[in-house]
Amino acid sequence: MAWVLFLVFSLFLQGALGEIICEELPVGMCSYSISSSGKRCLLENYASTDGTTEFQCKTSEVEVNNMAEVIESDECVSACGVDRKAVGISSDSLLEPRFTAKLCSRACYQNCPNIVDLYYNLAMGEGVFLPDLCKAQRNMPRRTMSQLLSSGAASGPASAAAQAPVSTAGCPAPTSM
Repeated sequence: MAWVLFLVFSLFLQGALGEIICEELPVGMCSYSISSSGKRCLLENYASTDGTTEFQCKTSEVEVNNMAEVIESDECVSACGVDRKAVGISSDSLLEPRFTAKLCSRACYQNCPNIVDLYYNLAMGEGVFLPDLCKAQRNMPRRTMSQLLSSGAASGPASAAAQAPVSTAGCPAPTSM
């Protein structure tokens, strides 16, 4: 009897995990996940009928090249200093030296391509080339992205494209970490 239950549960679990649909993910697994269709999952909040704040996982319009069916590991969430319960994701976190230090750490930058890809694209949207930001963070840890932007030391999208091919699939590995 236990063997039959095990087989039934295994088949159910395999079917349930076979395709990642953001709207079907538990709230605690939503952020930093990529659906089977290759779109990022996004945690949103809304007011319920009784006035409390509820959360739900939605499929965003942001497509990720060369990645699909990803639910980020707890190890990467911890190594990169991100929060699964964060509603929306912003480039503002790149202004925080502690966050940038975790994002640029070997544990994150070399082992968590999903998170690095997301912040690579956010940085590019601000005119900053993430590998340059990580290099500046390693060499001058107190220097923030805002200082890089105001000093002109950060690469804008045009100069970043000249330095390395821009890929939405992942961030080029830094040359010295």
